[in-house]
Amino acid sequence: MARDPLAAISTIATPQHQRIPGRTDQVLNNAGGYVFAKDTWTKLEDFLILGTTGGTYYVGEDKLTEQNAAVLFAAISEDGPRVVNLIVAVSTARPPRAPKPRPAVFALAAAFARGDLATRQAVKGALPLVVRTTDHLAMFVGYLKNLGGKASHSGSSLVVGRSLRAALASWFLRDEPDNVAFRACKAMQRKTPNGEAFSLRDALRIAHPKADTAQRRILFGWIAGNVSDDVARDELPAVDRFLTAKAVTTPAEAVRVITEAKVPWEFLPDAMLREPAVWEALVDTVGMTALIRNLARMTRIGALKPMGDATARAVARLTNGDALLRARIHPMDAWLAMRVYASGRTQRDPRAAVQEWKPVPAILDALEETYELSFGAVEPSGKRLLVAVDSSGSMDGGWYGGQVTAGGSTLGSPYEVGCAMAVMLARIEKGNVHVVDVDTSIRASKVTPRTNLREIASWEPSGGGTNLALPFDWARQEQLNVDGIVVFTDNETWAGRSHPAQSLTAYRKAVNPGARVVVATMTAAGHSIGDPNDPGVLNLVGVDASLPMVVNGFIRS
Repeated sequence: MARDPLAAISTIATPQHQRIPGRTDQVLNNAGGYVFAKDTWTKLEDFLILGTTGGTYYVGEDKLTEQNAAVLFAAISEDGPRVVNLIVAVSTARPPRAPKPRPAVFALAAAFARGDLATRQAVKGALPLVVRTTDHLAMFVGYLKNLGGKASHSGSSLVVGRSLRAALASWFLRDEPDNVAFRACKAMQRKTPNGEAFSLRDALRIAHPKADTAQRRILFGWIAGNVSDDVARDELPAVDRFLTAKAVTTPAEAVRVITEAKVPWEFLPDAMLREPAVWEALVDTVGMTALIRNLARMTRIGALKPMGDATARAVARLTNGDALLRARIHPMDAWLAMRVYASGRTQRDPRAAVQEWKPVPAILDALEETYELSFGAVEPSGKRLLVAVDSSGSMDGGWYGGQVTAGGSTLGSPYEVGCAMAVMLARIEKGNVHVVDVDTSIRASKVTPRTNLREIASWEPSGGGTNLALPFDWARQEQLNVDGIVVFTDNETWAGRSHPAQSLTAYRKAVNPGARVVVATMTAAGHSIGDPNDPGVLNLVGVDASLPMVVNGFIRS
């Protein structure tokens, strides 16, 4: 009998290098497989969370940046106010969803530069919510020069109109005067992303905001240089503490104002923040989050050292379970801190020099205990989960150096980070989790709820191709009845005889019709194995403290 080519057409099992018949919303991924295209708004959200720094295994940083900028501009043309609302939602989420503010600030500048009147009005209200610090304001102004400025002899300059004045004025007017004073005191001078000098005084002169109270009038006058320090410190406590700190000239004086005047560390002169004795005093006074974030700095300058007194006090704070719960330190916060500290290296700004330190073993041990203790505040979902970690070749860091980063430090390869997330879920769910590795077959995972997170760094993915239909096929074959399936991947699947969405449908028919799926990806590549029309599938992107809680909530519901 002659071969019938029509018999090869199937909506039940379609090779991944072909589209599912009838699905026009599938696109080729970078590995040659068909996956579901994310719509403009999902792509934009991915960009706001992940940015494009570092690129991916398949796509370099410059190309990924170009692709995501095009998505942003298209979204602004389609619905600028919606873009602004999404920027605000990502930027103000608690716990934070985006590890870096630059993508959101860039997007807000683009919305102002390329948006219509309604969009610019939306930016005016959003600016103080997204652009929270002087550093952010310098970013916004720098990006705005590039996107909507005019050429000048020095490169580019702002086009100043009523809408820009109003937007910048909102930064100075939205919050209480003393809170604005606090931000102003933290940083009067910054540099734009292009390296140009930025002065808060210049921004105030452009905005020319109208003071609504005497206190705010004094603040504006002080920033502009028209009100004396004595007058300002009488009305604004933040200015008083700032001027007290500014007068410090020796480490001994700095220690005194820290312990007696309770001056925040951000107000101290930069020279003092390079002094070990100053940080030895600050170990006891900075907030828990600030302590965790400055461990690398304290180690680099010698305030934290093996068998040191400050080290012992830092360890005591990091292992105080009650204090960690009060500070709402999540296991993800602790894990991120541990990985950044253990890396021994950071470069927050591409223009800045690389900073290096030798991690103190006692601090690393303390951060592991911080991680352990922080689980006390996390409630399990009570659901059964299958977690599949993509262990294919593209998950090992890649030819383009596609490491997952945070705060300018490398957290590890996508595979390492995926395994760490699997450990965390297994620990949170108290044993109701089974973890597998997947490439072109299902492999046993080393992950258990008690896996030591340091040992994951030595693990390597199995390599080879990718078939992300396998977790669903395997669960069906094993009759593994789970409430949710979580996949950590870069979505570059291509090797299967059926699509993941088809295999999920088969699993639901055969085992659990209500099974939910979370696809967690760490690259802003614009596509996913998750069917966007399936309400039981959630596509996540990025590595942040909210990820385990989002998985928990989605599976629970």
